[in-house]
Amino acid sequence: MEAKIKRKILVVDDEINVCKSIRQAIESEDYDVDMALSGEEALKKDKENLYDLIITDLMMPGISGMDLLTSLKTARRGVDVIMITGYPTIKTAVQSIKIGAFDYLPKPFTPKDLRSLVARSFKSSESDKEAPLLPDMPDGLFVMKGHTWTRKEGKNLATIGVLPEFLHPIVSIVYLDLQKKNKSIFQGEVCARITDAEGNVHRVWSPVTGKIAQSNITLRKNLALLKADPYGKGWLLRIETRDIEKDLESLSSPV
Repeated sequence: MEAKIKRKILVVDDEINVCKSIRQAIESEDYDVDMALSGEEALKKDKENLYDLIITDLMMPGISGMDLLTSLKTARRGVDVIMITGYPTIKTAVQSIKIGAFDYLPKPFTPKDLRSLVARSFKSSESDKEAPLLPDMPDGLFVMKGHTWTRKEGKNLATIGVLPEFLHPIVSIVYLDLQKKNKSIFQGEVCARITDAEGNVHRVWSPVTGKIAQSNITLRKNLALLKADPYGKGWLLRIETRDIEKDLESLSSPV
């Protein structure tokens, strides 16, 4: 019987206790988890081991998490990188998505949050190999790569939804939790949570800042619309924006 090939993960943080905590949360029979205490050490180890996934703190002395992300994506475009960030650096985390980060995880987070994100990362990699046929994106959208889209509906109103490439690795969606009407939300904060059949909770980031004007109540009765019509009836929220032009600077240009 052939030995099972484990996924290789590297955790990068300048605090050893943080590295150990993250390793303890995700290490399993499926994953081998290594640690690095600096960006410099991480680059050296990745060159030797070619990790499948790298989880790095954003704020580190020397080579920062953002610098590490840039170097990794330059050397190996296909490697997935998850950024760990504190609330004051959410804006920078949003920018990391534009550079090529798979996702980011704001502090504080739970072990389950982390495990759900790691699971989606690997399922996404498997989905990419299958070359899924995803719905064509309409013109005029701005996107947080691999995550959400937004469309301007007037001077201060925007519709937001989830991109098909985010949803594809989530095989069975069993629950959708949308932020409530009139709640204020900032770009990069959670606007929705999607629970799959395995109990993983996938956090969806808002691409814009503002106050929630409307939620798509149709989705409560028909979650299938999320995947079946992601740019139409499967939209999530409409938001009264504060400064949408500034928000769009952090997103990718319209298609």
